This record gives sequence, C-alpha cells and structure tokens, in this order.
Amino acid sequence: MDTTPLANRIAISIFGKRNAGKSSLINAITGQPVAVTSDVAGTTTDPVHKTMELLPLGPVVFIDTPGLDDEGELGRMRVEKAYEVLHRTNMAIVVAAAEDGVTDFERSFIEETRGRKIPQLLVLNKCDIKDVTQNEIEALSKSLGIPVAKACARTGEGIEELKGLIGKYAKFDDTELSLVGGLVSPGGMAVLVTPIDKAAPKGRLILPQQQVIRDVIECDAAAVVTKEQELRETLDSLRRRPDIVITDSQAFLKVSADTPNDIPLTSFSILFARQKGDLAEMVRGIGRIASLKSGDRVLIAEGCTHHRQSDDIGKVKIPRWIRQIAGGGVEFEWASGAAFPRDLSKYAVIVHCGGCMLNRREMLYRMSVAKENGVGITNYGMLIAYVLGILPRALKPFPAAALALEESGLM
Repeated sequence: MDTTPLANRIAISIFGKRNAGKSSLINAITGQPVAVTSDVAGTTTDPVHKTMELLPLGPVVFIDTPGLDDEGELGRMRVEKAYEVLHRTNMAIVVAAAEDGVTDFERSFIEETRGRKIPQLLVLNKCDIKDVTQNEIEALSKSLGIPVAKACARTGEGIEELKGLIGKYAKFDDTELSLVGGLVSPGGMAVLVTPIDKAAPKGRLILPQQQVIRDVIECDAAAVVTKEQELRETLDSLRRRPDIVITDSQAFLKVSADTPNDIPLTSFSILFARQKGDLAEMVRGIGRIASLKSGDRVLIAEGCTHHRQSDDIGKVKIPRWIRQIAGGGVEFEWASGAAFPRDLSKYAVIVHCGGCMLNRREMLYRMSVAKENGVGITNYGMLIAYVLGILPRALKPFPAAALALEESGLM
C-alpha cells in the first residue's frame, strides 16, 4: 500500500485552529508520530502527509494543516497553504477543542467547505479536559448538518470510533473515471507503447504507464507492452485486433504511422486528461495555442517535481513546439508540484502535464481557476498530437472531445 500514488489515495485533511490538537489527532489515528506536536500554538507550519491503509477504504493519505487562525505575515502564508489543501481534499475533518466548543470560526469554515461539496466530519478533541455528552453530540450534528465525534488524542479515547466514521463517510469523487473505461472491453486487449529512454526510471516503468496497465487488467482485458520500434511487428504477431493502441506522446508520430487506421489510437497523457479533468475544455485550449502571438505568456504546469533532463519535455520541448506555431516572441513561465498561481490573468494559455500525481478534484480546481481568469488550458499529449497533425485521430476514441475539435475549426 505504501507504493500507491497519492493521486489514487483518498485524501483526508485535518483543519482547525492552532492548538486544537490536529497534529496529535493525526498521530493517534495513524498510530505513528507523523506530525510534531507541542503546546506552542502554530507548531505545524506546512501541510504534513501520512499515507496508510484504513479499512474499509484502502489506501488513504492524511494531511495535517497549519492552524487556520494563524497571525502575522508568515501566519497568513501558512493559512493560504492550509486552504490550498482543500483543492485536493476528499474529506475534511474539522477539529475543535472540547473546552472551547464550536465557535463561529469553525461554523464559517464548515459552511465554506460545504459549498465546495467536500464531505466533512467534526471532531471535539481533548474530551479528557471537558467531556461531551452523547446528547450534545447529536444536537451539534443536527445543527451543523455533518457527523460529529468526540475524541482524546492523548489517551486514545474515541479514536477507533472516529476511524469508523471516516471509513463510513470518506470516498473518492463519484465522477472519477477509469483510465480505459469504454475503450477496452472485457476479454479485449490494449497495446501500450512505452519508449525506454533516459527519462525512464531504471528498472521500472513511469507512473502513467504503470497505472494504465493496472486499469486494463481491472477491466478484465489484456495489456501488451512494446517499444515503438517493435510496434509493427507486435501488431502483426497478434491473432486478433486490439481494442486500442496507447502510446507515450513523444512517440506519437511513429506509432501513428505503424498503427492501421482501423485501430483506435491515443496517448497516456490524453487518457489522464480525460480521467482528471474536462477533455473538451482542453480541446478548446488548443485553439488558444493556435492563436498565440508575440508577447503572449504561457504557463507550463506540472503536478510533480522531478529531475529535469537536458531535453526536458516541459522546459525545452513544449516551448520549442509552441514557438514553431506562434513564433519566437512568446514568453514562458513554469509551475510544478502543489504550487499553482491563483491569479492567472497574465497568461494567454496553460499547458499542463497529464496530472498523474494529482487527483481529479485538484485538476478540476486548476481548470476552474483558468476558466475564471479567461485563460485557455490544454495538455501535453494534446499539444504534441496537434503539432504533429494527428490530434483528430488521437481524439477519435472520445466522441465529445472529437466534436469539440470539429467545432473549434482545428480539424
């Protein structure tokens, strides 16, 4: 379970005021001293992640956050970090000290979180200092409209009951799609083209390839893995036609040439664009790429941080391809990992990675911010297919996206 990517874990985040006992609570739930605790308010200065398996949910990640009532300039920055966590949260646990009760502060946060449609649970912590009756819990739950529990992180009282409530109410977004859902039938086959180059980790496949293989197997289908140089021979050796060929975007041109037209073709990156976000909206983002002019600014965003190669796709190749379309006057900026600008007004378009390290909630948040700012957003794989002139073929397996492409006049 420790190797399950964060994007495939249910994200359970803990919020509350300073010294409400958030860090102690997460340590008690996980059974490990994950977060530093002390009686000094504001000990947690950055979000802290702890992965574990929590039955019946399976792989989860608990996220401890700074106090929402922190003060001063540094405090304001810490609070912003805490609110950023909401963008990827599948369940919010709001913690209040039992002796303080639930104040307007917690109620306001609960209402804001409710507006984001995030499941919530309130925990009255430190019940060894002030006990809370079952009648009080039931009345508070009815008043707030969310489940309420009492616990004591120091003694362990109520922790098992709290885990049971988390298991009952936490869940992935219902809209989360299978990567190959609707593309591969039970008993069918997907051919995966996985180039092995200097960017590939030695001894293993990159994460998107691993996840697609797993998804194909979960669809009760077979995954045939090959390199781009052996694709034609691999297809010729198959006794039956595969349901689809899925390729690394950077091998798109050769794979397209070697894959018969009657076999659907797409890329790993486009599959993730469909699973994590809105594929049709990313098609419209390609239209912004096509209309870029000198002086326009492009944000290249990645959901993780990694060691960059000399010919890195985000730092070197994407800007080079865009300059081929729009000329040399386009300017570029980069964002990686959890960092994503709230003010996007200075950008003409965003080109995002596949987002394999982001969950759907966070990717949709990034797309919504782009839309609020009137900024187009697209995806690495879609841009590459467009540059190579094969975007219509790459989107053909997805009718809504293919229609959006036709309506955009980019065919």
